[in-house]
Amino acid sequence: MEKGFVHVYYGDGKGKTTSAIGFGIRALGNNDKVIMIQFLKKSKLGESETLRNLEPYFKVFDFEKKHGMIEELNDEEKEELKSATKNAFNFASKVMDTGECDVLILDEILNAVEQELIKETDLCDLIDSKSENMEVILTGRMLSENIAKRADYISYVKAIKHPGKEG
Repeated sequence: MEKGFVHVYYGDGKGKTTSAIGFGIRALGNNDKVIMIQFLKKSKLGESETLRNLEPYFKVFDFEKKHGMIEELNDEEKEELKSATKNAFNFASKVMDTGECDVLILDEILNAVEQELIKETDLCDLIDSKSENMEVILTGRMLSENIAKRADYISYVKAIKHPGKEG
């Protein structure tokens, strides 16, 4: 495999996860193994269920109970979410250490950093520990300068028109 890169899909528009999945599907065509770890998904997504049909080549992991918006959670639910997010991040670190896949998708991890469920420095350290050949994809709404510096590709997804949102 050639040199692996760090890809970022971020912004307020729809399609960040779908873009990451598309990258993963294309990687399957090259006989690469893909692991996607989902962070802060408040409900099951249709694409996640579809991807489970591609196992063991494209594996999807979600460590959280389904939940509402983080602002609506009580203290106990927030602690459960924080613990689940930490477990997901630790699993991502393990995958990175073992080289268990060729493409690692960390879906909505940028939101977990924004919500202070994961330290930005910890994510930066994880990116820095990436093996030379592994492709890593990060998605979320916001992108910090420190994470941006570590990215090889950055795609900004902007909502121009969206039902239910003014503007």
